[in-house]
Amino acid sequence: MQATRTAARTAAPSRATSTRLQDILLLIGQLNYTWTNTESLLIHMIAGLAKVDKETAIVIFLTLNTTRARIDLVDRLTKMRKTAPVCRKEILEATRRLSEEAKLRNKYNHCIYSFDPDSGRNVTQSMRIFESRDEIKYGKIEELDAREIGRIQESINSLVAINRMFWGITERYGFPT
Repeated sequence: MQATRTAARTAAPSRATSTRLQDILLLIGQLNYTWTNTESLLIHMIAGLAKVDKETAIVIFLTLNTTRARIDLVDRLTKMRKTAPVCRKEILEATRRLSEEAKLRNKYNHCIYSFDPDSGRNVTQSMRIFESRDEIKYGKIEELDAREIGRIQESINSLVAINRMFWGITERYGFPT
């Protein structure tokens, strides 16, 4: 019986399962593309706020190798007295929203995907360790169901809106492009 179960598990997925898997992976790819495209607009925020050219801002952006560090830099530059209050408010709102979206993006970039062709069940398994005082937990498993797919699509839509916010700020305040 075990050999049959193993054979079934390694068999090619059904056409419906394969299509669903492709759709999910395409959606995750769209999330990553939209995220990367939006995060790169922090370059314009750095250039405008630090009063440097775009090339210098790119070097600064690439030197900071985490999203958190890049957002922190933009937030700190924004909070300097020389930044006009209305500009400050706009940028801090955009970076706050970007930080919120980072949670879902990080979840899907730092997990293992499991697609069961027999049941059609799709799950993610976290690649993070959760440590308490006396134990560790790892590998949290979560369904990749219609509700979760909806959350991914909402995040993509939100990132598109944040992208437009950054472009609007860049244009309104004449930041280097």
